[in-house]
Amino acid sequence: MPLAVELAGVDFAYPHGPPVLQRVDLRVEAGEFLAIAGPNGGGKTTLLRLVLGLEQPTRGTVRLFGEEADRFGERARLGYLAQRSQLGVQAPATVREVVAAGRSPLRPFGRLGADDREAIDEAIERVGLAGLAKRPLTRLSGGQQQRAFIAKALVAGPKLLALDEPTAGVDVAAQEALAELLGRLHGELGVTILYVSHEFGAIEHVVERLVLVRERIVFDGSPSTLPGVWHDPSHVHV
Repeated sequence: MPLAVELAGVDFAYPHGPPVLQRVDLRVEAGEFLAIAGPNGGGKTTLLRLVLGLEQPTRGTVRLFGEEADRFGERARLGYLAQRSQLGVQAPATVREVVAAGRSPLRPFGRLGADDREAIDEAIERVGLAGLAKRPLTRLSGGQQQRAFIAKALVAGPKLLALDEPTAGVDVAAQEALAELLGRLHGELGVTILYVSHEFGAIEHVVERLVLVRERIVFDGSPSTLPGVWHDPSHVHV
C-alpha cells in the first residue's frame, strides 16, 4: 500500500517572499493520526495545503496515496476542515444541510439518493449531533459548529481527514471533547488524520505522532518523547 503522504526535499516560498518551508521530508502511513504543530507563521498550514495539492512546492515532490498531490484523482475522498475564519459559520444552513454539502462531490450530476441520506445521518450521529440535525448552524456553540463541519468532512468516506486549527475560538472543554471525538473516530474508521494547530495540549493524549514545524521539521516522534521546553511550540527553535 502506498504511503498516505510523502514529501521529499520540499521547499516552498510565496512569490517575492522569504522561504516558508525548507528541506522538508515527511512520510505518513495510511491510517496514522498525526498532529502538526508550530508557531504562527512557522509553515504548518502551508505544509497542509501542499499535502492537499492546494499549493505546489518550489522544489521537491509531494505525493498523496502515491499520486502527485495536485493531480490526485479522488479529491472527493479528501475531508478538509479549513481554518474557522474561512468556514462561513454565519450561513443560515442547518446542520443537515451543511453535512449534505460534503456528500455532493460524489454526485456532481445528480440528486442525492437513499444511500447518501443514510451516510449523512450516520455522519451526524457519529459526531453527536443527531438531536440537532435540523437546527441552524448559527444557533450552535462553537464546539458544536466544529462537530458539524467534521461531519461534513467525514460524510464522503474520506481516505484522509485534514483539520486546520479545529479548536480555534472554542473553550477548553470543547477542545477536550473534540479531541476525544477525533480519537474515537480514528479508532472506528481507521482514516488517516492530519491535525494542524499552533498548540497541541488538548490532542496530545490521542495522537500517535507529533511533527513540529518552524520552516523545517524540528521534531518528529511520539508526543511523550518531546522535551518539556518544547510543549509550547513558540519555544521551538532550529
